[in-house]
Amino acid sequence: MVRNKKVVVVLPAYNAEKTLEKTYSEIPFDIVDKVILTDDASSDMTAHIANNLGLDVLIHPTNLGYGANQKTCYTSALELGADIVIMLHPDYQYTPKLIPAMAHLIESGLFNIVLGSRILEGHVARRGMPLYKYVSNRVLTLLQNLLMRSKISEYHTGYRAFSREVLESIPWQANSDDFVFDNQILAQCLYAGFRVGEISCPANYFPEASSINFRRSARYGLGCLITAFQFRLHKWHLVRFRIFRSIKQGRLNVHTT
Repeated sequence: MVRNKKVVVVLPAYNAEKTLEKTYSEIPFDIVDKVILTDDASSDMTAHIANNLGLDVLIHPTNLGYGANQKTCYTSALELGADIVIMLHPDYQYTPKLIPAMAHLIESGLFNIVLGSRILEGHVARRGMPLYKYVSNRVLTLLQNLLMRSKISEYHTGYRAFSREVLESIPWQANSDDFVFDNQILAQCLYAGFRVGEISCPANYFPEASSINFRRSARYGLGCLITAFQFRLHKWHLVRFRIFRSIKQGRLNVHTT
């Protein structure tokens, strides 16, 4: 716990047997109360290893997608009474050592969402991010910031912390079951006016780290642009989109630390 706030870490997993134990070993259990892993029908020993580690394990009998995996994670975390929910990939691309910093920023009330930004760290290319992914990350982020009138350094990180208030207010259940879920939930948070903070986050790229191919990356990028245009059109009251329809707008506050 962090000052009586229950901290739950959720791990959306798919074929993470080679990296799960290493990820788990660095989770700071002096503040983390529970760890939930949702196995999206992995073909390896992910669920078996997670059970041996003593995690709360949920298993999808068929592969439902990355977004659907997160939906299961967040639903379970809220049911467990989480006040702060931190989504961490179990492929060890992001270090669990930032969990305390992210949790404290949420607990302080300064931010409602905290993102671990690879771009702020400044050495993404040297750490192995493919050039086409780096370029597309920067171009997409620029366009999204223009359309959503924000100043986030990157929209595409998989390392995120949410307050309970956010997950109870945003209709993330209406989002895609695929990778664009990440962008949709962040767009919803910005539309609602939640305060978004970022911290510098080193990222590792190696064969065992999960990644999507060029074709799926292109599809994801198109989905991100569609989400940003939907945000702007909905803001202008020109078209109403389901993912924003039930959100009450507030004052937008985006900060970087």
